[in-house]
Parts: sequence; C-alpha cells; structure tokens
Amino acid sequence: MEDKNQGSESKPSKGITRRSFIRGAGLSTAGSVLLTSNALAFDYKEQLVAGKEFGPEAVTIKMKVNGIMNSISVEPRTTLASALRDHLELTGTKVVCDRGSCSACTVYLDGEPVNACMMSAFDVGNKEVTTIEGIAKNGKLHPVQQAFIEHDASQCGYCTPGMVMSCVHLVENNANPSLEDVKNATRGNLCRCGTYPHVFKATLSAAKKTI
Repeated sequence: MEDKNQGSESKPSKGITRRSFIRGAGLSTAGSVLLTSNALAFDYKEQLVAGKEFGPEAVTIKMKVNGIMNSISVEPRTTLASALRDHLELTGTKVVCDRGSCSACTVYLDGEPVNACMMSAFDVGNKEVTTIEGIAKNGKLHPVQQAFIEHDASQCGYCTPGMVMSCVHLVENNANPSLEDVKNATRGNLCRCGTYPHVFKATLSAAKKTI
C-alpha cells in the first residue's frame, strides 16, 4: 500500500505543553475578568476602548485598603488574599485552606465579609477592602480584639484574624447579639484548636462594651 505521506514534508506536532496551557489559561482568565467585572475600575473603560489587552503578564491595578489607595502589579490569576499578603505585606489575613472552607482569610469588601482566597484581586474594582490591620483605630484595639485577649479566645492564631473579622461585623451590626447570633456569625470560621466557647464569651462581652 502506498504511503500517502511518503515524500511529503511533515511538521512535528507541538502538542500542549504545561507552559502553553498555563499561558492560555491566563489569557482566558484575563478575558473573563474584563468581560464580567469592573476590574481596573479607575481606568478600565479608557483602556478597553483603546483596544489594550491584559494578561497573562502582570497588570497594574488600584486598590483601596484600610483607607489607603494602593497601586499594585498583579497577574490575572492573583487572589485578593495573595494581593494583600504578597504585594501589600498585610499578612494579618491568613491563608489556611485556600479554598473558601475555613474563613481564616475573611476581610471586608465595602463592609461585608468575604473570603479573600476565593476572590480575584481584579474583582475588587472601586470597592474598599478592610483587613484585620484596619480594625484597630488610633492605636487602640477594637473591643472584640481586646475581648479575645481577655477571654483567651486565641490559641494557634491561624483562625483568629478571620474569626475577629466575623465577630466585629456582628457586634457592629447587632447591638445586642445572643449566643445563637454569635454562633451563626462564626458558622463558617473553622477553629482547629476548639476555642469556640471562648470566642462566644469574648464576642458577647465586647458587644456590651460597644453599646
């Protein structure tokens, strides 16, 4: 049987390498970010109209954190947790499970708790981020932070920042929370040391001081 490919010049198949796959995934992510969010909210429209593409390389975005406007250079795959820890050196936000199941990375986005490990840095847009570093005011601990110390609500410390963020949000939005309210507010916060009873006591005590 005659070989139809005989004598013809054949080109070796490049296939899909790990590098090309990651690069392609980065491009897809960048396109998705631009189409579905207000990424780069301060200059996003102008750059899009100009036909400028973003990714897979790092892009400079603006992010307001704890009242301060920052410019950071991040890749489209960068999570909010990574942007805070690795680019802004705000390491109070912990990354423990890195899949949204323990809430150790809890921060506020315009005052509402979110898991920073599950959110793209590009999706922050013009909203303000508040981290555990922004809870204390004028060098004075928030009543919840102080109560955590007084009631020994911290052990290894990995869950503590996220737990504090959840409890602060509760007492600032509920002047007289019940034990069930505290349990509900911290239902997503996983504490491997089992300090829940101390966390509950601390939060209820702090609530009385914030009235």
